[in-house]
Amino acid sequence: MASKNNGYRANELFQAQAHLYQLMYSFLNPLSIKWALDLNIPDIIHNHAQPITLLELVSALHVPQPKATCVKRLMRLLARNDFFAITKIVDDNNNDEEKEAYALTLASELLVKGTDHCLSSMIELLSNPTLVGFYRHLGNWTCGEELTIVETAIGSKGYWDFMHQNPTHLKAFNEAMESDSHVVRLALRDCKFVFEGLDSLVDVGGGTGNAAKIICEAFPMLKYIVLDLPQVVKGLKGNNNLSFVGGDMFESVPKADAILLKWVLHNWSDDECIKILKNCKKVISSKDRGGKVIIIDIVINEKQDEHEMTELKLLLDIIMMTTVSGQERDEKEWEKLFLEAGFTHYKIFPIFGFRSLIELYP
Repeated sequence: MASKNNGYRANELFQAQAHLYQLMYSFLNPLSIKWALDLNIPDIIHNHAQPITLLELVSALHVPQPKATCVKRLMRLLARNDFFAITKIVDDNNNDEEKEAYALTLASELLVKGTDHCLSSMIELLSNPTLVGFYRHLGNWTCGEELTIVETAIGSKGYWDFMHQNPTHLKAFNEAMESDSHVVRLALRDCKFVFEGLDSLVDVGGGTGNAAKIICEAFPMLKYIVLDLPQVVKGLKGNNNLSFVGGDMFESVPKADAILLKWVLHNWSDDECIKILKNCKKVISSKDRGGKVIIIDIVINEKQDEHEMTELKLLLDIIMMTTVSGQERDEKEWEKLFLEAGFTHYKIFPIFGFRSLIELYP
């Protein structure tokens, strides 16, 4: 009979230990991706134009021979996590025998520099040791009076104050957000109907205008205004149908047929979101002229989403909660905001991966 410990069998405790350690050691997963990015491995494989063997990869990296096994073990881990793929290719120099080689997957394709969908700047931001270090203070933050973990960790007033006081971090943040906006270009194929028929659009919190430029390319007759804080849009130049306006969305929003809120509302509390939405409702055209608010944000759906998708959304909810006192919301929570802001109905289109597009009508 198996021995027991406080009612648990030894094999059950070992399974629990393995699960606990897997969760704790998983911090190495993002760091390993950063490791591969620092070595330019996605670019090396891409430029090789075919799967690359370990010997070829080590040679391209100029790695000392004793470190060759380190590259092999890094690639083994990342292939296990579907970041790279291990495939077989024919060895022309050895009687047509097969040998292993590494190929890009869709995930590692996202880190190839120079592409329209490169997210390497997002990896640089998310692996920043200063920002990651904030999360060592979660316990103290929970028991303290501070609103954000940034205040607990370094005494700064908040995440945005920290960013604007540190130009290097702010630059990294803006570059990461710009890279994220490139995905809009891909999604436009499926959601052009959202912008069709509109004469004017205000992109609230539109940053440096990367999403704006993408949408303007697709709809050159659309009058497009980017609204953001004066220090964000200072010095930015538009064109015939694109302009930048400095302002505060909590005070007022320029008039337009429609308002775009891309990844904005999850940064704010319910009361703040309602205030933003009310300001948007005041300035959009009447319903019969297509007046609406277009929201691109996360909708938590634990019953329908796959486990990995739900986990990502819940992780982002922790980020929002701790850094900016915001949150990710499920449909009921979104609906509550919409009704309290005076809107009558909405439509949700889950077409942006882990984010959805929501059309909100007065």
